Amino acid sequence: MTGIEPFAISCVSGIALPIFQSVFETGGKFLGLMGKKLDEKTKQLIYKASGEYEKRYFKRHGILKVLGMREAVPLESVYTAVQFLDKQEKRSFESIQNLEEAYRQAKERSFQQQDCQKQEGLKIANEKQYLMVLGQPGAGKSTFLRKIGLEALKGKKGGFDHDRIPVFIELKSFTSSQIDIEKLIVEEFSICGFPPSEQVIAKALEQGKLLILLDGLDEVPTVNTNEVISKIQNFVDRYDKNSFIVSCRTAAYRNNFQRFTDVKIADFDDTQIEQFIGNWFQSEVDKQAGTAQKCWKLLQKPEYAAAKELAHTPLLLTFLCLNYDRSQNFPNNRSVLYKKALRILLEEWAAEKRILRDEIYQGLSTELEESLLSEIAYTGFEANKLFFSQREVVEEIKTFLAGNLNAPKHLDGEAVLKAIAVQQGILVERAEDVYSFSHLTLQEYLTAQYIADNNLIEQLVTCHLSDYRWPEVFLLVAGLVRAKNGADDLLLLMEKEAQKYINTPKLQGLLQWADAATKDSEDDFKPVGKRALAIAIAIGNANANAYAIANAKVNANAYDISIGYDIANANANAIAIANANAYAIAIANAIAKVNGIAIAYPNSIAIGNANANAYAITIAKEFKKIKIFKDVNWTELIAQLTALKERFADANQSDQTDLAFLDGLLDTWCNALHLNIEIVKLSQEEVKVLTDYLYANYLIVGCQAAAVRISAKTWEEIESRMLVVPENSTL
Repeated sequence: MTGIEPFAISCVSGIALPIFQSVFETGGKFLGLMGKKLDEKTKQLIYKASGEYEKRYFKRHGILKVLGMREAVPLESVYTAVQFLDKQEKRSFESIQNLEEAYRQAKERSFQQQDCQKQEGLKIANEKQYLMVLGQPGAGKSTFLRKIGLEALKGKKGGFDHDRIPVFIELKSFTSSQIDIEKLIVEEFSICGFPPSEQVIAKALEQGKLLILLDGLDEVPTVNTNEVISKIQNFVDRYDKNSFIVSCRTAAYRNNFQRFTDVKIADFDDTQIEQFIGNWFQSEVDKQAGTAQKCWKLLQKPEYAAAKELAHTPLLLTFLCLNYDRSQNFPNNRSVLYKKALRILLEEWAAEKRILRDEIYQGLSTELEESLLSEIAYTGFEANKLFFSQREVVEEIKTFLAGNLNAPKHLDGEAVLKAIAVQQGILVERAEDVYSFSHLTLQEYLTAQYIADNNLIEQLVTCHLSDYRWPEVFLLVAGLVRAKNGADDLLLLMEKEAQKYINTPKLQGLLQWADAATKDSEDDFKPVGKRALAIAIAIGNANANAYAIANAKVNANAYDISIGYDIANANANAIAIANANAYAIAIANAIAKVNGIAIAYPNSIAIGNANANAYAITIAKEFKKIKIFKDVNWTELIAQLTALKERFADANQSDQTDLAFLDGLLDTWCNALHLNIEIVKLSQEEVKVLTDYLYANYLIVGCQAAAVRISAKTWEEIESRMLVVPENSTL
């Protein structure tokens, strides 16, 4: 039972009965019956055939079973409404430089334009009689066509507003030059339980009673493509009263259909991703366990930003849901996750859909193609390029094929690029003759794979440890190096490079103070976690002070050029300190998590007397509980902070008052922590170096968690030296 039988039968039979009547009136016959009027027996036969059509249509086109799912599920149970872009995503006459700049300014991992207007897919399907649905592999084109067919079967209770009987045809079946679309429609009716009658189908077409869904124009063998396009165009012209929806991969489409409105399926946004996950985990067990909410919450975490980027493609979101369903988590070693996602696009999806690869791929194995793509990815990422000209990519393909003994030499570089773009969607044409990887995540994974395969780890660390574009690559490399001591060597190289950053007396003084102030305290934290929290509390107070200075200067004279320069410096310094503080807290949290310890550290920037004081008192109370400092009288400190609040409670509000209060706050903290106040008064350059140093150590912790194999002894030694002045320091 499908849950839509009453509506489907009335819809199909309601359309079918008048068609049969018109056939009978012209001397036609159905199941051997002839006459001028449908008798009750004939009507019952039509009702039965209509019901059978609906049931078989649902079984044939209304279920979903992909990527090795154990059981099929009703398509409608997981379907998430798609949206179409109002305008084509591919932009003509855009330069690579403009695309790069637009991407950087957006500060998003997605390549889709953020300002694109969208419309609901079902709304457009109702408005347009002839619709060409475009999208990347796995974007949900086939699912959308199937869904529209199911809506049509529901009649007036469904979302499709026109009285049409849906007919779903997979165009990959057009494997010969003998193409008869009308015959295929007759066969589809027959397969779906309607006794074959060419006269009935001809009459239905003539009267415009069909919704013809032609799925996968790109899946037609290349040798037959032109013939199929011509046949479809002629068929549409002949039976133009019917509704037609065709789907095609964007890269394969060449604007062949003049009557049709071309629309492109938009990537899933956050709302659609959350809805899809909610639809996916609908069993009673999942509802009771809150599986959907847990999966969505996990994808929201910063460490899974790259995984979430894949979720914008329905096929890969399905893969993520299946993966989460098996273990109720995503693997720490994300390289395993992304490798599987890449293989789905490279070969599994085409194999599952039974799509024959073009001859251009003869001799180019999946492993060779993956090696080729990793070289393209690395070359671009190393040069800080996410977009490539067609000429650049074609040259790289030619060079790869010519330089590899086992690569086929007969392949044409341009044809290979086109085949990769059309059949797999791993490389996507973003503007005229300008390409990028479909997902930044895939470029990062392939870059990491190239580094691991070509032993470029030392170069990676030396050149990119403090480069904020590269963290995902580091984490992926850590998961890819499987040889004995592979991850150990990576972490030791990262540690050695990070230690070079601690090169000023103030920075070394800060580390020395953090170590001395927390050593041998009575808590359960690891020493490195204590040092990280100590650094966070020190620079956190300096951060509030820096923001106050910046605000005071703004209020003092916003128009004075020299003051304006100071304002910019103070604000930049304050923001940089905030970033450093965030990395320090992140290190502490990561270390504490291993031991099962939760840290309640209010990670916020408090400006203004009341907020700053409340923040300070909250921090003091939390640190009193966790006891990471060896010699701090927290009770006295809290009393001093309370007294400071009362002292300034009735003071006139002014910039001078704010500065005096925050200076007093910083003095109070530094005295209580036995910290020389000059140590936390860092220059912009020192703050930048400290931020890079803390970021590098945070990355080391992340790489340790992502590594498949690492020596316990090596990690213990690295951890003992983390956030400590190097022994060989000359300062």
